Amino acid sequence: MPPRPTTDQRIIPLPLASTNHAGRSALTCRYRCGDACFHEAPNTSTNAYLGDVITSALSRRSLLKSTAVLSVAAAGTAAVAVPASADIDAELRLGGNRGARGLRFEPVAHNKLDAVVVPPGYEQDVVIRWGDPVLPGAPAFDPAKQTAAAQAKQFGFNVDYLALLDLDHDRLVLVANHEYTSEQVMFAGYNAANPTREQVEIAWAAHGLSVVVLEEQRRTGKLSPVKHRLNRRITATSKLEFAGPAAGSALLKTSADPTGRTVLGTLNNCGGGVTPWGTVLSGEENFNQYFGNADLVTDPTTKTRLARYGLRGTASERKWERFDKRFDVSQEPNEVNRHGWVVEIDPFDPDFVPRKRTALGRFKHEAAEPRLTSDGRVVLYMGDDERFDYFYKFVSKNRVRRGESQSARRHNLTLLDEGTLYVAKFTGDSPATEIDGSGKLPADGAFDGTGEWIALASGNTSFVPGMTAAEVYVFTRLAADKVGATKVDRPEDVEPHPDNGTVYIALTNNSDRGAAGKAAPDEANPRTRNRHGQVMEVMESRNNAAATSFRWRLFLVCGDPADPSTYFAGFPKDQVSAVSCPDNLAFDRHGNLWIATDGSALGSNDGLFGVAVDGRYRGQVKQFLTVPIGAETCGPIIEERRVVVAVQHPGEIDGATVEKPGSTWPDGPGRIARPSVVTVRRSDCGRIGD
Repeated sequence: MPPRPTTDQRIIPLPLASTNHAGRSALTCRYRCGDACFHEAPNTSTNAYLGDVITSALSRRSLLKSTAVLSVAAAGTAAVAVPASADIDAELRLGGNRGARGLRFEPVAHNKLDAVVVPPGYEQDVVIRWGDPVLPGAPAFDPAKQTAAAQAKQFGFNVDYLALLDLDHDRLVLVANHEYTSEQVMFAGYNAANPTREQVEIAWAAHGLSVVVLEEQRRTGKLSPVKHRLNRRITATSKLEFAGPAAGSALLKTSADPTGRTVLGTLNNCGGGVTPWGTVLSGEENFNQYFGNADLVTDPTTKTRLARYGLRGTASERKWERFDKRFDVSQEPNEVNRHGWVVEIDPFDPDFVPRKRTALGRFKHEAAEPRLTSDGRVVLYMGDDERFDYFYKFVSKNRVRRGESQSARRHNLTLLDEGTLYVAKFTGDSPATEIDGSGKLPADGAFDGTGEWIALASGNTSFVPGMTAAEVYVFTRLAADKVGATKVDRPEDVEPHPDNGTVYIALTNNSDRGAAGKAAPDEANPRTRNRHGQVMEVMESRNNAAATSFRWRLFLVCGDPADPSTYFAGFPKDQVSAVSCPDNLAFDRHGNLWIATDGSALGSNDGLFGVAVDGRYRGQVKQFLTVPIGAETCGPIIEERRVVVAVQHPGEIDGATVEKPGSTWPDGPGRIARPSVVTVRRSDCGRIGD
């Protein structure tokens, strides 16, 4: 049993509904995505909604199993993680050594602590923090003496996706995305209406990616950054190249780049993936928020395109357009088209110019996770993180070449430039009358159905009437609208199972589902006002990643287990951890799925959860850690003897400033909150969850 909380260690009740948007602060919403969820969703098409598709499908048998749990829902709330009242957080009754292999740990209780909380018998280390030196000549971090020149050599801000690659016997290469900056908690005395040029240039340097070599202590497994020729920073002003069929298109040309082939910077880098040939993919997500003066654009076609990507208003939040006209769409309307791509970087070549892969389409890329076909072609699965947007995949034309020769490397670095881009259309198999928005399972016992992959473009060939191939790649959302793709509830991270190929999709939430004038629930999105999200399984036909049809089912319908609308793959709901707003996904060596949350609508700090996807424990969710106040859990890596996570935006709560911090993690009282990378390992150096 966890120890009883002290007065500073608040264990909280879990409400059945949250009072704010997905539990995330308004400050985070403003800086991360430009308050996207407080504006109308950009997708105004009449395409079907996955929630409507899902709403007719969960087993009567599972309903009967959970009857006893559902009866407590009338109480409205239940105390969580208090040993004397553990009806909701069943982890307190399960004990640490029950569960699937790899998940035999004592679950962490929901809490509001300003700390990373891990299970008994585990310990943690901060690997690297915002402002720590990366490149030679980088000064030690001093929050009162920040400069753009210093930040360009230091670890960037709000770390998100992580990749950890082997270098040699005791060193690894860490690649980290830096999604966005939160100027209010970065700069003392920050004036949002009038940022200084230095503050803006620091923010540019704090975006992008970091490549850092880490040294591993053999005895403990502790990781520490070291100086190395591979260490690198890529920022909002670094030089990148376009590659693929849209490179050189008129839609990508600007006054600064009349060729349409070279672009400065990568923005809002969120999820990613590692390719079979050892490069790292980084998805540009909420790029729209950095551009100002969309309302000054008068061309109707351009205005329609900007609106579909969420550009609105005049001045942007950060006012970057005051300091560089490329962020002013009224002056450079094509510059925004140069962001929203998947970026490929070779972390083992410090001279490699990162490439934006246009064949993968342009939208709010949360991730790009690969899988190989039986004949060796690479398939990438990608989500567009927006309410009512779509799920995509790319199938390469050519096959991966094995080995590490230069010729194999050159060949593999072209694979993402030739292939076919698809978007998903989901169909439920239950009558619409059985999908009522409550989350009640349909008569056939599952939220499930079939689907098809609709081809959008391949090379220079468009399959979308009225659009050229270049238009399909640059305005992929509009192409998907035209072909009738299915709207889903914020498809974020996507992860194929390493053994059986089943693809898992984190559908984070959508509080507009079923609202007046908005898409109604469907079998794939079965709840109105979907605040907690769900996790979907997609099984390609004949387990062929290149197939054009698939089956799907909901694995988890997240939230408080005492809420009748939740579902945990049929596992008894009195024996699971409550989980809300699934975001990043990862698998461990046993094939268990790990889920990092973003904005838990249960009133607790965000966390990392493990869940078995098959066997007798399928659906048993167990919380492994929680992150500090205001923070988000990102980029999980689950290895045999360590778990690595990114702790993003600690202390980012409403009203927080440098002078009035919402958190002092990781350095303690009197210090500024700093996004960081953390490792967790067993105190006895044993295997995670064994």
